[in-house]
Amino acid sequence: MPQSDFLFSIGKRLSETTAAGEGLHGRTGTITTPHGEIQTPAFIAVGTKATVKAVLPESMKEAGAQALLANAYHLYLQPGADVLDEAGGLGKFMNWDGPTFTDSGGFQVMSLGSGFKKVITMDAAAASEHAGADDRVAVGKERLAHIDDDGVWFVSHLNGDRHRFTPEISMQVQHQLGADVMFAFDELTTLMNSRGYQEESLERTRLWAERCIAEHERLTTERADKPYQALFGVIQGAQYEDLRRKASRDLGAMNFDGFGVGGALEKENLGTILGWCADELPEAKPRHLLGISEPDDLFTGIENGADTFDCVSPTRVARNSAFYVPDGRWNLSNARFKRDFTPLMEGCDCYTCTHYTRAYIHHLFKAKEMVSATLISIHNERFVIRMVDDARAAIEDGTYFDLKAEVLGRYYAGAR
Repeated sequence: MPQSDFLFSIGKRLSETTAAGEGLHGRTGTITTPHGEIQTPAFIAVGTKATVKAVLPESMKEAGAQALLANAYHLYLQPGADVLDEAGGLGKFMNWDGPTFTDSGGFQVMSLGSGFKKVITMDAAAASEHAGADDRVAVGKERLAHIDDDGVWFVSHLNGDRHRFTPEISMQVQHQLGADVMFAFDELTTLMNSRGYQEESLERTRLWAERCIAEHERLTTERADKPYQALFGVIQGAQYEDLRRKASRDLGAMNFDGFGVGGALEKENLGTILGWCADELPEAKPRHLLGISEPDDLFTGIENGADTFDCVSPTRVARNSAFYVPDGRWNLSNARFKRDFTPLMEGCDCYTCTHYTRAYIHHLFKAKEMVSATLISIHNERFVIRMVDDARAAIEDGTYFDLKAEVLGRYYAGAR
């Protein structure tokens, strides 16, 4: 396979500038793809349906985004992977000339299927209350996905049509979507699942990973006229050290180009779990942490070995009028902003902060004008992208832990 189109090189290691054992796995690096380079650590903005919600690709480029991630499940259902293939791939379809990622669709199939809002961090107490509920479905919901060893049957949330995803179908869909980085089809579990089910699911994901690689290799040969698409394996195992390490060793021995760390995690154990995975995974391949954007989680991820991150949160909270500043996350709908003629954040170089005031965007939100979400989203994406960019620069110049103390100390002291 022409894998020379996808490369990863390690820059400076965080451990070179800190006390022994601190930030053991953190590093800077460069991911090279057919559509450009990604300097890591990097935040990858989410454009679920081939669009970052309410934000133009040109605005994301101006905000400093190096790459965008879209959702294979949603694009498969609408408009169809064949449409994107005919258009020349995801990037060309959405007028984005930089690197692109697509997930496998496994997260959405499983989370929508049981009606739970499955996120990477879960409350441990709430999870323990329902521990072992392997067949549990959210109250008021019906199960829309059924898993077997070959794949998943699921019902479209759009029109109720029945569909089948297998590792092979996921690879076929993602090859048509044409992203620079794809993820292998895996089964998502939650902290509510029993230990026995976690073991069963982990073995299923391992076998699916082997099938994904085989189909990926076949399609890469068959579609040799297309740019090479890197394939990342996904590490599951919930909160169990032995399962996380086993999954990392098993998939680390396979011919993946990189790895994603997925599944539901207890927030307080995020760094520990990521460290287990980084201990076992090949050091020379990039690691992507799925579904993270809170400042403390980003710093935890960086120093424990994550090279890239993605999350929908910056635009999701923006649609509810929340915006980020160094002193925390504030709600622009509050009355105190009605006559505040300052930018969302003093000193921010984003388009929104250089052209508009809090008072104006407060008015737009109260008037239910859609552009309010656009303006806040641009700022929020820029805020998170810049935070990770600053962390990367701080690793390079040896000031990472000083930056972390300053950023997190201020952000969580002032959040309101």
